[in-house]
Amino acid sequence: MAVRACGLIIFRRISEASVRDIEFLLLQTSYGAHHWTPPKGHVDPGEDDMTTALRETEEEAGLQPSQFHIMDGFKKELNYEVNNKPKTVIYWLGELKDQNALVKLSHEHQDFRWLRLQEACACAGFQDMQETLNEAYQFLQENN
Repeated sequence: MAVRACGLIIFRRISEASVRDIEFLLLQTSYGAHHWTPPKGHVDPGEDDMTTALRETEEEAGLQPSQFHIMDGFKKELNYEVNNKPKTVIYWLGELKDQNALVKLSHEHQDFRWLRLQEACACAGFQDMQETLNEAYQFLQENN
């Protein structure tokens, strides 16, 4: 059975005038290869996927659901293997309402960055995450 995790791709607008001027939030893990990822985590027993995504974003980045808006129409499922076991990760897209909201990292992460698309993709490293960030950016271009 696949491990299931959920999270949010959080973005903020640098300029109200253009959707092109956005930055994505990536967190750097404090374990393993210290990879960069949006906030996400395992689904707890009895918890639905969106509840997990909201909880993990609050736990890992200190951002509460009232601080962002979930974008209707964007949901991305990634499937890959971790330690020879299947893993499914579901992401939604969330827009930060207050550009000055403070990110407060948990012990699971050692750093965070707000990055434009190209920089975010370079940091993310994994091709499926790069594709997901590109799809999120494209979604915002077409729906804003």
